[in-house]
Amino acid sequence: MIYYQVGSETTELSAEDIKNAVFTAMDKLGERKKVLAIPPDITRLHSGAGTITQYLYEYFQSNLTDIMPALGTHVAMSAEEIEKMFGAVPQRLFRVHDWRNDVVTVGTISGELVSEITQGLSETPWPAQLNKLVYHGGHDLILSIGQVVPHEVIGMANYNKNLFVGTGGTEGINQSHFLGAAYGIENILGRAENPVRDLLNYASDHFIPNLPVVYIQTVVARNNQGKLVTRGIFIGDSVDVFTLAADLSLKVNFILLDKPLKKVIVYLDPSEFRTTWLGNKSVYRTRMAMADSGHLIVLAPGLKEFGEDPEIDRLIRKYGYRGTAKTLEALKNNQDLKDNLSAAAHLIQASSEGRFSITYCPGHVTRAEIESVNYQYADLREMLQKYDPANLKEGLNIMPDGEEIYFISNPATGLWAFKGRFDT
Repeated sequence: MIYYQVGSETTELSAEDIKNAVFTAMDKLGERKKVLAIPPDITRLHSGAGTITQYLYEYFQSNLTDIMPALGTHVAMSAEEIEKMFGAVPQRLFRVHDWRNDVVTVGTISGELVSEITQGLSETPWPAQLNKLVYHGGHDLILSIGQVVPHEVIGMANYNKNLFVGTGGTEGINQSHFLGAAYGIENILGRAENPVRDLLNYASDHFIPNLPVVYIQTVVARNNQGKLVTRGIFIGDSVDVFTLAADLSLKVNFILLDKPLKKVIVYLDPSEFRTTWLGNKSVYRTRMAMADSGHLIVLAPGLKEFGEDPEIDRLIRKYGYRGTAKTLEALKNNQDLKDNLSAAAHLIQASSEGRFSITYCPGHVTRAEIESVNYQYADLREMLQKYDPANLKEGLNIMPDGEEIYFISNPATGLWAFKGRFDT
């Protein structure tokens, strides 16, 4: 059922509009005594989920008993980050998701069915996993909150990904990430229907039909002035809210270009992007737009590590971004990589496969570290002087020396592709 829906390519929802949407939908649900909210973490700051969570606290008050950011494999939010994203919501309500230790398997999709769903890409049984608090918490309402936007692992972010990945476990996350990589990032980005999503949908339908989950889905995009605005909000307990949001997201978050891009400059906000695990959205979201022999330059003032998780950080440093063939060879011969398929998937997806060059300009990582993982290095201060984000506009820029560049201020807000590489 859909409890509230509004959105279009030209809609710009105000804070009051969003609050009205949330309150109206919650009124339709009736009285609830024990509510769990599952918003994204600080890496989805611009989703609007922090503000929505504040409205939910205002609505439910003491009946909002738990808030669990959907960390997936990310590090836990600090007190400062919680305050920045969720304002005055009491920090005592926040719970940390531990993807390695704090999960239960709610059902397993057989290898035979996995093969059928994935068109033969995998025959490995897939465990649908959730945090114990989500599955055994005894809540009479679970609110899954987040932004629908093109995503490298599952085509379009959110809906039940927020549950089975955001609060999922090691096996489920690893296998789903690797399956997305095996299917091919160019085949999955921007597509709401794909084998990974089909797995999650099967798990929702067959393993958790009795969980009282309601989804609050936003669509956020830039307007003509370059400002991020909320184009839509869809609230309900069925796949319809995701479908509606995904259709709108494809219209407002997908930039289809007439020609490949020779030089792209991507800026990573230091409050959101501190690792290449997250910062490589600069690679995922632009790779279908990059010209052969093109150059992607990533301005990363907040970059401190490679992986959000210490073990994944170690694996990225050990194996590097060396393309599909070398990653698969390493996977075949090394147990540590076999045990962390999401890391293997990331190494594949964040490589240019030698088609274009990737230069990182980090704030806190050395040249030796960057070059050791097979990226090029450039000095951040020098590159910020040459390509100052404050003086660049979204999209095409002609520099004083006549150089043509394409600037992206936040790669998480969209998907860029050359028409010849994306079959709509």
